[in-house]
Amino acid sequence: MLDRFFKLTDNKTNVRTEVIAGVTTFMTMAYILFLNPNILSVTGMDKNAVFFATAVGAGIVTIAMGLIANFPMALAPGMGLNALFATVAVAGVGMMSWQVGLGAVFISGIIFIILTVTRIRQILVVAVPTSMKLAITVGIGLFITIIGLKLSEVMTVSTAAIQPTMDAMAKNGGHALLKFFEWNVGIGSFKNPSMLLCIIGLTITAILMARKIKGALLIGIVATTLIGIPMGVTVIPANFTFFALPDFHNLAVGALDIKGAFSMGIWTVVFTFTFVELFDTFGTLVGTANKAGLIDKDGNSPKIGKAMLVDAIGVSFGALMGTSTITTYVESAAGIGEGGRTGLTAITTGLLFLLALLIAPLAQLIPDAATAPALIIVGVLMASSIVDIDFKDFTEGFPAFMTFALMPFTYSIANGIAGGIVFYTILKVVTGQAKKVHWMMYLLFALVVARYIFLSE
Repeated sequence: MLDRFFKLTDNKTNVRTEVIAGVTTFMTMAYILFLNPNILSVTGMDKNAVFFATAVGAGIVTIAMGLIANFPMALAPGMGLNALFATVAVAGVGMMSWQVGLGAVFISGIIFIILTVTRIRQILVVAVPTSMKLAITVGIGLFITIIGLKLSEVMTVSTAAIQPTMDAMAKNGGHALLKFFEWNVGIGSFKNPSMLLCIIGLTITAILMARKIKGALLIGIVATTLIGIPMGVTVIPANFTFFALPDFHNLAVGALDIKGAFSMGIWTVVFTFTFVELFDTFGTLVGTANKAGLIDKDGNSPKIGKAMLVDAIGVSFGALMGTSTITTYVESAAGIGEGGRTGLTAITTGLLFLLALLIAPLAQLIPDAATAPALIIVGVLMASSIVDIDFKDFTEGFPAFMTFALMPFTYSIANGIAGGIVFYTILKVVTGQAKKVHWMMYLLFALVVARYIFLSE
């Protein structure tokens, strides 16, 4: 039955592979269960309420992705988008209450549903050239690698702020734009047990991958977590239990204020949510699906439309549950790296998110340094697509380069895609190849320019 429903044989996979892939994806994403409440709590939201919304929202929408789209993609409240939400709705100083903020997220979800039903989002898949699709895959690989290096503290940032910057920080609550000479990126200290554990885990996982051991990423995460116990990185609380019921008090389910969102005239915020989510989701879906072999040689996939619809509905559903924008997760590539090819992978991940309501103490044991190696390895797998980009044609190579360079270095998938769109369109036009550019690319060019000129903040 599972074979027929998910077309496992057609996708050259099996139940065991899909389940392992789903567990791997969950373990690389589990951090959001604890990080999202910490971020959104600055708005005045109850941490337990956000934890509940994160687990249930991610679980149900990810299961829907598996059942409806048969895609091995998982969804959860997006990093970056939750930070944006916290910025505009921070308690006491934000431009709106968190209830109104959830209303704005809900509205952006409705906009996505309209864009998807009218097939405007699906046209993107056809409009974006193959070189950029490949570059998106590479960029996401580099982006994932940066996340892994940051989580494990292998990559560090040092600052030497001058007095004007320090004054600006004091004035703006610790926030200021550093000059280029005031900060440097470097490697962490080998005396740092978190960094050392990551290197150990990376070595173990790389050996398993090189030996082509099935479930290498999952085995690596578990082994690294266990090794982290005597190192003091994996912390087991004194009152640790494998299972614990969550606190269902003060839930934010249905607490969104849609009327307030309309009355406040916050369309700038709504547009920002919509713009970032549009490109982030497109990049993640196309990049990871391309790596999984779910996009044909012409750059098309019949499943993308359904996947985008689930994603769009998930945005509004997440707001109803009481969390910021739910979006497709780039960490899904970890499961794909383990061989996940169908919706059974997504359903496995989704069920684990729901179970996390009970096994939260167990999931919380996995340190960042244990998931980081898996993310770095997946980065390698995705970055390999760079060999298929035609760098001999500068009008293809340069936009592709800007696409995958901007993603990690500006810490935004959306920025990378935006940069690629702008340079691809300009270079094709000035070299007399304007007719080769899809009409949607011209529209996107205008939207990107308008967004960065008028909504630069």
